[in-house]
Amino acid sequence: MYHAPRKVVRVISGHLGWVRSVAVKPGTRWFATGAGERVVKIWDLASGESMPSRHPYLFSYGEDKTVLCRDLEANKIIRHYHGHLSGVYALSLHPTLDVLVTAGRDASARVWDMRTKAQIHILSGHTPTVADVKYQQSEPQVIIGSMDWTVRFWDLVAGKTHVTLTPSARSRSTRSSTPSRRANNIKKWTCLEGAFVCNSGGTARF
Repeated sequence: MYHAPRKVVRVISGHLGWVRSVAVKPGTRWFATGAGERVVKIWDLASGESMPSRHPYLFSYGEDKTVLCRDLEANKIIRHYHGHLSGVYALSLHPTLDVLVTAGRDASARVWDMRTKAQIHILSGHTPTVADVKYQQSEPQVIIGSMDWTVRFWDLVAGKTHVTLTPSARSRSTRSSTPSRRANNIKKWTCLEGAFVCNSGGTARF
């Protein structure tokens, strides 16, 4: 199928260091970026201009082992989430509950009560760095990808692994599925049982 050539619509600049992360809030016209100079900026998606947000909170994380919650209306940090033993590389918010999960180089993911800062669970079992984490309302509630080449589905009620996906898995299913990623290969799995569906070429980021 033919696709018209894609072109750059706008170049947004303003950071003084490498841009390491981008987060877009669905249904709004703004997004946030974090960079190497330890600054988080809020941008208007349509105009590309830096702007404040009506959303009350912004979460950031980094190599200093901490996770911060900033009140955007007051423009100040109101909560620190301490517990990781090394750099934090990923964060995801629950879509309906005041709960967040963070993960990083200490090979664990940590589940936090957003308001009280209490640590609800430590999700351990991976060996090296946990590279990515996704929160969702349906089962499995947390999906974690690690540099040990596995993806784990977690049940947060029990705080235990529900399914572990490995590169050698080859079972097939026709149920709704979720993609996972590794270099030059996209693997597709069913989201509930973790059954392998298919491979496809190319490099992907989700």
